[in-house]
This record gives sequence, C-alpha cells and structure tokens, in this order.
Amino acid sequence: MNGAPPYYRKVSDDPSTKPSPPLSLEQLAQLLPGTGEIMASVGNAWWKCAYAARGGNWELAAYFARRVRGLQRKLAQIRPKYAEDLGAFEAEHLNAVLTALGAHNGPSFERAYAVATETANELHVKWAKPYIRWVLPDEPPKDLDLGLDR
Repeated sequence: MNGAPPYYRKVSDDPSTKPSPPLSLEQLAQLLPGTGEIMASVGNAWWKCAYAARGGNWELAAYFARRVRGLQRKLAQIRPKYAEDLGAFEAEHLNAVLTALGAHNGPSFERAYAVATETANELHVKWAKPYIRWVLPDEPPKDLDLGLDR
C-alpha cells in the first residue's frame, strides 16, 4: 500500500488471496486494551449500577455489577500485578454489592457501594495513582432507562 505504515494491510473479499500470517504474541499484546480503557468501562458500569439500583431496577443494577466483576477479572489476566487486589476487592466488596442487589435491599446496597467505592480509591493510591479518585456523578446516565416505570 503506497507508503502506508506496515500495520495497515490491504483488505480483500477475494477468497483467493493468501491468508495473513498469524499474529505474534507481541502483536496480540499490543491489541489488548490498556488499564485505562478497562477502568473507564468499569467506571461507566459502576455509575449505571448505582442509578439502576436507586431506580429500583435490581436486575439491571446486578448486570452492571457483574459487568464490573468481568472487566476486573480481565484486567487481572492482562495486568497480573493487580490480580491479588482485584480478587480481594471482588470477594470483600463486589460480592456484598451483589448480595444487597439480590435481596433488593437499598440501604445495604448503598452502604456496600460506598465502601467499595472508597476501597477502590484507596487502591488507586496504593498503586501510585492518587490523582484518580472516582466519584459518583450527580446525574444518572442518559443512555439507558434505569428505572422500573414499565
């Protein structure tokens, strides 16, 4: 491709073209999302979890709490230095949030959510990122109906 960087490949629908060679481990590693991308998704799911619970949509809130859990498990795989803390966070805090959601217990959810959020911020300090302090936005997300008015 005329002067294009080597990572841009010609794409063709012609089945007779030779398949691309397999990617190396280094190339695959470059394709993985970074910690920042994963944690931005975590923050978005955590925000939606809170407002879905406050709207009484317990199933949606639990979905977002499980989404946080899944994202953090992926982070533990691709950034193993965080694995122990992420496992402890899941056991001690995410499970408490999920238990409260399963019981449809708003006050227990609010307590567990607040403690989990504070712990997450303490972990940011532990991992030399004190400038990251997550706070629940004052407004609910606008991209989903988080309540139960159906």
